[in-house]
Amino acid sequence: MATRDLTTALLNALDDEIIQPFFAIQFDFDSGPVRVWTGVGTATIDGNSYTGTGTLLSISAVEETAEMAVRGATLTMTGIPSELLSLALQEPYQGRVCTIYFGVVSGTTYSGLTQLFTGYMDEMNIDEGSAFATIEMKVENKLIDLERARVRRFSSGYQKSVYPNDKGLDFVEDLQDKEIVWGRKVE
Repeated sequence: MATRDLTTALLNALDDEIIQPFFAIQFDFDSGPVRVWTGVGTATIDGNSYTGTGTLLSISAVEETAEMAVRGATLTMTGIPSELLSLALQEPYQGRVCTIYFGVVSGTTYSGLTQLFTGYMDEMNIDEGSAFATIEMKVENKLIDLERARVRRFSSGYQKSVYPNDKGLDFVEDLQDKEIVWGRKVE
């Protein structure tokens, strides 16, 4: 079973009689982070401003398993304003980090966020309606890196492409057909 460290602020807030759970998402684009949350209005949480989306943001089930399995998440945002839609259309997003947090509101206090999921933005589908737009973002788990092939060669050319001044593999190609006499000559 997977474990998660909860912040002290979140644990204390969970003891209150009335709490309102929320999700917060941070998209790390090249031009800067975009932060949204499932509440209404702008909220300052842990020193960062999050734009409220209310019920316009939905998050698929985030599944954890005991084995090393790669599970992703799907985020769907409806009623997207034009400035966010233009950002989605113009900015490169694939491979950028997306983090999903969980927290609670107790009264007017936003308790410390607990990281629920971190992954890489992978696929974005945009449906532009006449009145509003819907963006569906698929986010891959960071464990997807374990499934990617690492193509590396033990050759001088490859080594120099990574470390230009390294001469450690300059003679490897000459050793392929070299005959090496090992031991003492038998008489």
